Amino acid sequence: MTATDRAAADAVAGEQPAKRYSGALPSGAQWLRHQYPLLILVALLIFASLTSDAFLTGRNLENLVLQTSVAGIVALAQFIVVISGGIDISVGSVLGLSCVLCAGLFSGTSVLLAVVVALAVGALLGTANGLLIAFRGLEPFIVTLGMLALGRGLVYAYTEGVPVRPAAPGFTAVGTATFAGVPVIGWIWILLAVGMAFLLRRTVFGRRVFAIGSRREAAQAAGIPVRTTLVVVYCLAGLLVGLGGFLLASRVGAATPTAGMNFELDAIAAVVIGGTRLRGGQGRVFGAVVGTVIFGVITNLLVLLNVSTFLQDAFRGALILIAVTLATLGRKKARETP
Repeated sequence: MTATDRAAADAVAGEQPAKRYSGALPSGAQWLRHQYPLLILVALLIFASLTSDAFLTGRNLENLVLQTSVAGIVALAQFIVVISGGIDISVGSVLGLSCVLCAGLFSGTSVLLAVVVALAVGALLGTANGLLIAFRGLEPFIVTLGMLALGRGLVYAYTEGVPVRPAAPGFTAVGTATFAGVPVIGWIWILLAVGMAFLLRRTVFGRRVFAIGSRREAAQAAGIPVRTTLVVVYCLAGLLVGLGGFLLASRVGAATPTAGMNFELDAIAAVVIGGTRLRGGQGRVFGAVVGTVIFGVITNLLVLLNVSTFLQDAFRGALILIAVTLATLGRKKARETP
């Protein structure tokens, strides 16, 4: 390990003091005590299965995976940005723009070309965010707020309020196919989550991201290329969002002007519910995945219970506040546990 990498590890350790255990509980119980998001999810699943007979049916679970996977990929993008100490509220608009352009450019006649377009759009806009934040010193919230408005405006201008339907006959193959009884789009989400966990926990780049999020000044003083790392973070987030745009278009079979609407709020909520600290430097991919599933189950259950669409947002907001509060209290208790 180089001196820079040791400094990065020290910077992370400075913000994340090691937890001490009394030794009274088995290791499995110790681990479970600190998995508050997972406990919330288990309780929610039990509640959902008791209140709706349709929740545990194969068809509904498949729909749940389809509805949650794209949001989960966007949450992974939000996760790496938040770990670096930033925030990206433009992910919904970038996803929407990637979605409509991959379906509409070149008349959507080639699936491969659509994937390239979606990834290119996401990477371009993500890199633009990173350059403005890292090299111009602008606040991530302000930069991504501007990108949110720019992206959504371009979506409306391109579609003129009309859904875009790709011409390629196999465009929906990826978004609707299943493997071993699970939608392919769900497998893609799982693979991306595993890859993100490996990247952040097992590579030099990942240690640098955590160090920057924990204490940016210390990371910079240790010789970590902070600016370059941040640009790569936002570019990677853009790539994930762009892929999500293609998968959404593939699943629906069309790109609507409202594609990705409010995804930024869902992604932030999922990341926070999963235990990631908004100030950066602390969080796990597993928590972000669990947070996404929690959010997906809440949305799915409200539909199954025939809750009025006018009240669904209110219920979701209230449940998010409760879940975030419980997760925050759990983290606080975990830190105070001797």
